[in-house]
Amino acid sequence: MKKRLVALVLAGAMALGMVGCGGSSEKSADTSKESSESAGASELVDGKFAETKHITVEVYDRGNDGGTDPTDNMYTEYIKKGMLEDHNVEVEFVAVPRWTETEEINNLLASGGAPDICLTYSYPTIQTYANMGGVTDLKPLMDQYGSELTNLNDWLGDTNIYWDLDDEKGTLWAIEGKRANNRRINTFMRKDWLDKLGLEEPKTKEEFYEDICAFRDNAKELLGKDADKMVPFSVSFDVGWRAALLIESEMDPDITDKEFYINGFDDRKLTQNGTKEAMKTLNKWYNEGLLWNDFALYTAGDSTEDDMMKAGYVGAFQHNWDYPFRGGDDSIQANLKRIVGDDAKYVAVDCFENSKGETLKYVDSTAGDRKIFFPTTNDEPLASLLYLDWISAPEHIKYLQIGDEGVTHNVLDDGAIECIAATGDPIMNSGNNIDYTITCNGLSLGDEDLTLLSMAHSYPACDPADVQQALDYAATNNKIAKNVKVPEIVAENGMGEALSSKRDVVFDTALAAKPADFDKVWDQGIADYLSAGGQAIMDERTEKFEAKYGSSTSVE
Repeated sequence: MKKRLVALVLAGAMALGMVGCGGSSEKSADTSKESSESAGASELVDGKFAETKHITVEVYDRGNDGGTDPTDNMYTEYIKKGMLEDHNVEVEFVAVPRWTETEEINNLLASGGAPDICLTYSYPTIQTYANMGGVTDLKPLMDQYGSELTNLNDWLGDTNIYWDLDDEKGTLWAIEGKRANNRRINTFMRKDWLDKLGLEEPKTKEEFYEDICAFRDNAKELLGKDADKMVPFSVSFDVGWRAALLIESEMDPDITDKEFYINGFDDRKLTQNGTKEAMKTLNKWYNEGLLWNDFALYTAGDSTEDDMMKAGYVGAFQHNWDYPFRGGDDSIQANLKRIVGDDAKYVAVDCFENSKGETLKYVDSTAGDRKIFFPTTNDEPLASLLYLDWISAPEHIKYLQIGDEGVTHNVLDDGAIECIAATGDPIMNSGNNIDYTITCNGLSLGDEDLTLLSMAHSYPACDPADVQQALDYAATNNKIAKNVKVPEIVAENGMGEALSSKRDVVFDTALAAKPADFDKVWDQGIADYLSAGGQAIMDERTEKFEAKYGSSTSVE
């Protein structure tokens, strides 16, 4: 009955365009629920409920070719068995498509059918439904049960647990999963192509440009009959992510916390000073035949670009720091070697210098990754917290990430863990099984030295030396994001998906414009983005930053 009531309330609010919603003072738990929570706590004997509880947990469905059912495999069974034995809690997994997760979570929340434990990368989605009374305030729950959640506290600490705490209202709508490794993006180039053309790995933007020009100009030598398929530098529709290092190299390396925050609603840095200049460079390269001509035709989840990389047609790209190594025998690197030859491979390069000559990279803190929250339809908050605690135990993270010795990993002579390609049920649908270790993104073996020693061996079919180079470059000249603690930015509510779509249109159309039209296309796109809600967000961010920090441009 409760789920039906909440669904009706949320659906009605959505029909009104999500305006005039209830304030965040609305609490997610009523008196009867608080009573049931107290009763639930008294039921625990040696960490177990007297009566079996049942919870549902979101898990991403990545649609991997050859992958396993994300709701039913050896890793879900490991979790289910452990939770039942340790806490007498039955766990049921609910699949949500990874590439449309924000839209799907919106739909599930509006219908009252969201899993008890939800996760999303979009905090504005959470805030929107919190204001509508659809998300549980976790602060009272952490106050009541926090001392019992030793694994969760030890792993996340106050930084990640309370990252999203509203200091003014005292509400906590989400807990931030932890980035065990906050390396972000690398530039990758075909090492065999560089060698064949007698070129060195680039150290500057100009050298990178000269190299991709050489790829274009020597397409026949490099690709033979497939010369017409040459893509010197590939940038997908998600330009802000896939050209991030170029964009960041054009930003002021001394940018203040205030300016970075005001322009920081969009993590693709659309409105940061310097982004336009970076895009003008990309526009020039596009019109010189250096970029993937059809980049804007494909959306998230489409494999066309990856397939081009695997087939050997792409000379360079920017992406997640380990992107070509992911996927075991189906990784870009493994396919490239199998299809093209033993010498064919991508290596990381570090060449996008800023005005100070530094290859500065803007990386997130340990927080800012996946946000974990409970919808108010969750009738088992204590069981759900115990789930988060259970998957945060070092031994559980370790097993979920590396599986069984001899099946998904080997132990080397120096103790390092070497991941090996698996078949059948032991296949991991996501790197290091991060879809199950939702409080942990990145390898964590319970020992920092062992983890670092093992990271280069975590990618089957790839040379550990290539992975190590990527690790090193991704950790060079990093600038870590700060937590700006201001009250809720009301203008952001419900705007995440709409403005992200407009952002992609601005990037895509400006990149592919004729050079003479670039300024006009860019300026018109930015004006549209700002008038659609971007300016209101920036204005409110300015107002609330100044209210919190006064005349200071720093959060410290």
